[in-house]
Amino acid sequence: MASLTLFHGWRSSASRRVRLCLAEKGLAFESKVVDLVKGEHHSPEFLKLNPNGVIPLLILQDGRVLYESGTICEYVDETWPDPPLRPANAYGRAEMRNWIRHVDGLIGNLIIFNWAHGMAQVAQKWTDAELAERLARVPSKERREAWLRTARKPYTEEERAEARDKLKTALLDRMEAAIGPSGWLVGDRYSLADIGAVPFVKRIDEEIAPDEMTRARHPKVAAWWAAIQARPAFATARIEAFTGA
Repeated sequence: MASLTLFHGWRSSASRRVRLCLAEKGLAFESKVVDLVKGEHHSPEFLKLNPNGVIPLLILQDGRVLYESGTICEYVDETWPDPPLRPANAYGRAEMRNWIRHVDGLIGNLIIFNWAHGMAQVAQKWTDAELAERLARVPSKERREAWLRTARKPYTEEERAEARDKLKTALLDRMEAAIGPSGWLVGDRYSLADIGAVPFVKRIDEEIAPDEMTRARHPKVAAWWAAIQARPAFATARIEAFTGA
């Protein structure tokens, strides 16, 4: 049987989710790294596979294609059910999906920090004609605007401060309130809700607001993060340093 093939980026937040999910299942895959700075995800060949022009993208053993990290992770958990990564009951699964949706809604705040590394240095060197040609290939209006800002109007420190505060209040504070006696976000075990938050918390801890990740500020989140990093799948999935990578 053919293997799974994953189109991904090592620093892509959504890609990190899927790699972590696959690692938890012990599933091997053929790695196809997509160069986002070069715009490989906006090439005609890639857009035939995913018209949204984003990674990750998973090609199944039979050649069918899946994209969107939440969708991929749920498919993987349903197809390879051990160990389970979703709550056993319908209400818990609904809570899990709400968590994933909530975290996804904060991606714009993460982009403000992430795109300053690598993306900005390249985009700011483009001529107006080169920029227009690049933007014409980006399917998403939001991503076009982000590229335009990165290339021509870098985010201000005030915008960065606002995004940092949003990630603190809408993510860390909310996680602190949600983590129960089990130590996980939903129900009594580790789930895709936790996996969904991992790439965001990694960036907060690494660069954006490491002071918020202490046991004095967010004790439940700090314990959750220590438990996440101790899982063998975390190392397998290569959730490594973003800055300087």
